[in-house]
Amino acid sequence: MACAETAAYAMTPVTAPGPRAGPADGQSRRVKLVGIAFDRLTETEVIEHIIDAMHRGRGGWVVTPNIDICRLAVRDLRLQELISSASLVVPDGMPLLWAAALGGDPLAERVTGSSLIYSLTAAAAQHERSIYLLGGDPSVPARAAGRLRRLHPGLMIAGTDAPPADLDMTDDGIDIIRARLAATTPDIVYVGLGFPKQERLVARIAPAFPATWFIGCGAAIPFVAGTIPRAPRWMQRVGAEWLFRLAIEPRRLAGRYLVHDLPFAARLLAGPAAERFRAGGPVKRR
Repeated sequence: MACAETAAYAMTPVTAPGPRAGPADGQSRRVKLVGIAFDRLTETEVIEHIIDAMHRGRGGWVVTPNIDICRLAVRDLRLQELISSASLVVPDGMPLLWAAALGGDPLAERVTGSSLIYSLTAAAAQHERSIYLLGGDPSVPARAAGRLRRLHPGLMIAGTDAPPADLDMTDDGIDIIRARLAATTPDIVYVGLGFPKQERLVARIAPAFPATWFIGCGAAIPFVAGTIPRAPRWMQRVGAEWLFRLAIEPRRLAGRYLVHDLPFAARLLAGPAAERFRAGGPVKRR
């Protein structure tokens, strides 16, 4: 591994706010891991921050990097900068939590778009806020919206949209999506187009919606719609969700998970583990 890449695996606690706006209390510490500053927040704290910000008329956006996203970002400074421009960055991946814990500066918990689409939507219904589902195959966002409304009667669905897989990321293509959102003015938009397309889209359109929150949620919309099954909770808790997804979509995910992500995760964990071994015991929390 090149020296520059090895250095990127180092983890340093970040106590001062970075270029993005932090949680409402302004006191959240961040943990820098593989070049990305993660907010040390639980899922409940993420929701509380978003609801509080909306009450004050402030929007933002959430990125939930997993191992695959971190692997891509560690080799591309532009992707690191894209992630860092989000309002909140929280870890979607147990290896990230394990690495942070081994390094002596643990993160709070795993926070996924696939969970937020349920928990944040429940809070939105309670606070009479509207949601918009953007992403998935035709009819999938509408099916997901229907299921969420059944879970939360009275939930306001501002709209749904299923852009084509080859979404034109030029000004014209983005303008179409921006216009559709402008016609509905949602409070929360779940964007499920995959990384980094969804993040690039949000970075382009979010400034036009200063009171709206955008959540990069990957496959969360088809999960809710039931078109793609999600791993049992016990597999999610122990960090084995990737095995379930690999079994469901082996052709699409085998190369990503087995050839790229597993070796990356191993190197990620080996760094702090080796430091701990050299130190002759547990790394003191900084």
